[in-house]
Amino acid sequence: MSQPLRRFLSSGDALAKLQDHAGRLRRLQGALESALPVQLASQYRVGNLIGDELVVFAQSGAAAVRLKQMVPSVIEQLRMAGHAIRSIRVKILSPDTASGHDHPAAVRNLSVTARDHLTDFAASLPADSELRKSIEHLARRARTQ
Repeated sequence: MSQPLRRFLSSGDALAKLQDHAGRLRRLQGALESALPVQLASQYRVGNLIGDELVVFAQSGAAAVRLKQMVPSVIEQLRMAGHAIRSIRVKILSPDTASGHDHPAAVRNLSVTARDHLTDFAASLPADSELRKSIEHLARRARTQ
């Protein structure tokens, strides 16, 4: 643990503030679920509360768009539940964090020839290319047949 974090956590006041904040986030999650249609509630997670702005994570782009359309009514329902929220910022979870579970990376089966072709192609791309990095990663992780 880093020294600044250790100092922060060693003060009883800081720990109490963290616990209060975590409790408020839990209550906001419940209020958010109540404010949303039942079939949609499981697609959203409260991420943080910064001032009077609620950060909500959506499991997909479509879910994010849907929540953005409902923001005014959701804010109103949160206010009626006693939460002083003025705005909601919607963020999309990355695919590997959306489910909340760690999934092992899929194993790709490639023939030795296919793997060699991928490696050769990757070598022909610029060294700083994201495509090159992805192809090299695929070739490294592939199980040869």
